[in-house]
Amino acid sequence: MTTEIKPPLPPFDKESAIKKVRMAEDAWNSRDPERVSQVYTEDTIWRNRSEFPRGRKEVKAFLERKWRKELDYRLIKELWAFDNNRIAVRFAYEWHDDSGYWFRSYGNENWEFNPDGLMQGRFACINDLPIKASERLFHWTLGRRPDDHPTLSDLNLQVTRYAPERDLRSTKDNSGKFCFTSFYETRPGIIWLPVRVNVSC
Repeated sequence: MTTEIKPPLPPFDKESAIKKVRMAEDAWNSRDPERVSQVYTEDTIWRNRSEFPRGRKEVKAFLERKWRKELDYRLIKELWAFDNNRIAVRFAYEWHDDSGYWFRSYGNENWEFNPDGLMQGRFACINDLPIKASERLFHWTLGRRPDDHPTLSDLNLQVTRYAPERDLRSTKDNSGKFCFTSFYETRPGIIWLPVRVNVSC
């Protein structure tokens, strides 16, 4: 049986962690579920929003659904922290749905790798911010982000702050759950994100 190896390998230093993050960004910007799924272990464990794929087969199916929904997808990832075989990443990506509505999705990921450099755990929290087409920041030709394209920090997308006092609305959805939606505002250097939290009655 051939051993799969995906360098750089843990334990990571800053240089190898940055390289690992860029390689992951490049793979996801390919929007190729087969290519992306190959960097995870056969028994990889995920949490992505409210979905919990297990293993490569489920990861690939998840990605196929994702990119059927998220059109003209462009992603930037950035290293947040690293230690031994773990890397923390923050990211943003822009996309539109099949009705032409644009979004910028902000997220954080925690990654854990096996000794061969395959990701055995991925845990992601993501918030979608509706934007106008004129507010888009990612315009490169679909595929790999050019080396000279600004990073998240260059674009001043580095600070996220929660402000529940701004506006908190409570409604009841069809499932009988109370839904609290807090709204955020945009200021220079600060990203305010909408968050929806469902609480069972």
